[in-house]
Amino acid sequence: MPTLVMKFGGTSVATLDRIRRAAKRVGVEVSKGYDVIVIVSAMSGETNKLVGYVNETSPLYDAREYDAIVSSGENVTAGLMALTLQEMDVPARSWQGWQVPVKTNDAHAAARIEEIPTDNINAKFGEGMKVAVVAGFQGIGPDGRITTLGRGGSDTTAVAFAAAFGAERCDIYTDVDGVYTTDPRITDKARKLDKISFEEMLELASLGAKVLQTRSVELAMRYKVKLRVLSSFEEQSDEAGTLVCPEEEVMENRPVSGVAYSRDEAKMTLVSVADRPGIAAAIFGPLSDAGVNVDMIIQNIAEEGRTDMTFSCPTDQVKRAEKALNDAKDAGEINYHGLVADTAVAKISAVGIGMRSQSGVAAKMFKTLSDEGINIKVIATSEIKISVLVDRKYMELAVQALHDAFELEKA
Repeated sequence: MPTLVMKFGGTSVATLDRIRRAAKRVGVEVSKGYDVIVIVSAMSGETNKLVGYVNETSPLYDAREYDAIVSSGENVTAGLMALTLQEMDVPARSWQGWQVPVKTNDAHAAARIEEIPTDNINAKFGEGMKVAVVAGFQGIGPDGRITTLGRGGSDTTAVAFAAAFGAERCDIYTDVDGVYTTDPRITDKARKLDKISFEEMLELASLGAKVLQTRSVELAMRYKVKLRVLSSFEEQSDEAGTLVCPEEEVMENRPVSGVAYSRDEAKMTLVSVADRPGIAAAIFGPLSDAGVNVDMIIQNIAEEGRTDMTFSCPTDQVKRAEKALNDAKDAGEINYHGLVADTAVAKISAVGIGMRSQSGVAAKMFKTLSDEGINIKVIATSEIKISVLVDRKYMELAVQALHDAFELEKA
């Protein structure tokens, strides 16, 4: 039988009624002749509650025990989903990560999937099972201990199963009905996209769009897994949601397909750094070792052997960055006169595969922001993306203005 992967996020399985609704959707696909692998998240709010228990019990916790605790929410959902399907006379059973087994590396709380053998589940399909309900977000490490994939890891689990089993499609059910040109909460002109390329979705996910976890899109792009993002709360058709697919399948080739934003950004500047060969490595090496996720980087023109170095990072990593840089200064590895952190900025990004072949996108973006009186602090570009840092108080205005300027509301 052809295989279909269906993933249900926390809001889609938040109550027993919602689990029943999700199970009915699964039943529809079974009636079409599919063997279905269902990936479930923990019920909404459950993982946060478990993380809170861990932090209250042991602030400097053992990461292996953390994984054992926070992965339990998915086990509950998987069991409830399997029971619900059985009540509908659909042959189903639940699977925990170690039973599949989902083999990962040993990076607890941020593990990466290395292999998903198909033998166990396929054997059960051969015996008449129609639905394998798999607990998302979890696996088993080389030492036999439970591992977790990081927040949002159920998306990655779903795509990895679709790749391993050669699934016809991977449907991601969430609380939105697809991928939009921008956040509908910021502008009511936001339009749902019928299709979006892997590259565009990867950029949007990494730039702040919360629809899909970045790693899941990377996996889908690598293994050519067709992803569909749908709402679990609306009636479905074969054309519902947004299909994430290879670039050649996207009919629209607009210069900009979407505008993303990230509210919790910080701009950090090292003032008057000694300009010498290797200074960038001396700065960003310690930041990397400290786990600081550096994004945009600007180095000013050197004057009298000194230069300023500016970079952006998430606001919750500012203290870590300051400590890493101050420790490097105290150790004599770098020399600077000051460290300034601006934690009141936001990142705004325009994304579109059409940028590869059409000029003028940057000029239009900068002119639009200028007309609204919004000052740009930092600029970074790639082949299909332009990102800027602006004062956070102008974030919503910037998103609305750019959405209008590129006429993203028009199909």
